[in-house]
Amino acid sequence: MQKPIERPTLINTYTRSFEPLKNRNLRIYLGGQAISLLGTWMQATAQSWVVWELTQSESSLGIVVMLNSLPLFLLAPWAGGFADRFNRRMILLVTQSIAMMLAFALAFLVQTDLVQIWHIYVFAFILGAIAALDFPAQQAFIGDLSGMTQVRQAVTLNIMGLQVARMLGPAAAGILLKVVGSAAAFWINGASFLVVLLSIFMVKSHKQDMSKRTSGRGQFREVVDYVRAQPRMVDLLIFASLVTFFGLSIMNILPAVADDVLNGDSQTFGLLMGSSGAGALISTLFLLPLSQQAKRIGRIVGGAAVWMGIFYFLLSRSTFLPLSMVSIFLVSLGAPLILTTGLGVMQLMAPGNMRARIISLFTMVSFGLQPLSSLFIGYAAEFVGTQTIIMVNAACLVLGGVFMLSLRKGLVQWELKPVVEPILSSQEKK
Repeated sequence: MQKPIERPTLINTYTRSFEPLKNRNLRIYLGGQAISLLGTWMQATAQSWVVWELTQSESSLGIVVMLNSLPLFLLAPWAGGFADRFNRRMILLVTQSIAMMLAFALAFLVQTDLVQIWHIYVFAFILGAIAALDFPAQQAFIGDLSGMTQVRQAVTLNIMGLQVARMLGPAAAGILLKVVGSAAAFWINGASFLVVLLSIFMVKSHKQDMSKRTSGRGQFREVVDYVRAQPRMVDLLIFASLVTFFGLSIMNILPAVADDVLNGDSQTFGLLMGSSGAGALISTLFLLPLSQQAKRIGRIVGGAAVWMGIFYFLLSRSTFLPLSMVSIFLVSLGAPLILTTGLGVMQLMAPGNMRARIISLFTMVSFGLQPLSSLFIGYAAEFVGTQTIIMVNAACLVLGGVFMLSLRKGLVQWELKPVVEPILSSQEKK
């Protein structure tokens, strides 16, 4: 007699989501990343407030984000190929060390009241260049540690650490800004890099060798041609671009929302950022594991875009802090479903020797749009008002999600089917 098929329970679903943590190397690395990301979000929050204090300008906030993300677009054709060809551990050690030194330098300038807006512009651009090299190497390194059979779960666990940091970091920075000043956040961020450097030294990884070593641009053209032939990869890139340009860009003007719309201070800004981090954390802890078991990925990412637009509209009408916090919390439930799903699924669909380059393309097309989106929302907010531009972006998210689900053939019915074999054997993962 044939046994009935056992349906996965909710508890089993969550248990499988944490299975990659049985891998000692991945556990050490993700722990170091979580601590470092906490410092990173503390610095990002403090930096935004320092810019606002120096300039009282939404456009300056946009310029900082633009300079920070511009290298992601400019360096993407080379960064992914670089991470595919060379030792990813050494790349990460160099990039994290430079980021640590930059954090300490900026901490010194803020501590001594020597900081000027052009300092922050320069540091933002340099950090963006470091991130452009670091991000594809880091994401591919996670795949090296986990193996392709668990890469989606491993990416989700890394995002969980990010969202915990995104919730706690801004809230802690808001308190530090109020009590001891903004310099403390920069010092703490610099110190946090010591932990991630130690974790990189401690882990062992396995990487598939490339049989061919073409030029950086040649490798990137190869990836573009491959992705263009995969309609669902194109859909994921479009959704990531949509949420970056019209969704994440709104986070850049939250200091203006806190000050001009809510008549608050640095602590108000920290509460708004913390609410965003809390929503993203809940999404990562509960919604993402469930979405990994869902069959219709197109419906998930399309519905998430519409969801974000609805609650951004609510934020655009709010002048009451608790309602604004709830709105940002609900908005932030959607972004991880789009970006983390896109990042994990594209790695799963990619050939082993293209993973870092496909991550780099994902970064270029999605986060690389931030230079444009940051300038657009900064100047538009000064011209038409902060609340009005949030409402416009909300409408674009809703319409974009609806149009994609309606016009992209096969997207609504799409079921994920991996197209490549795992690049690591069970022996290598131990």
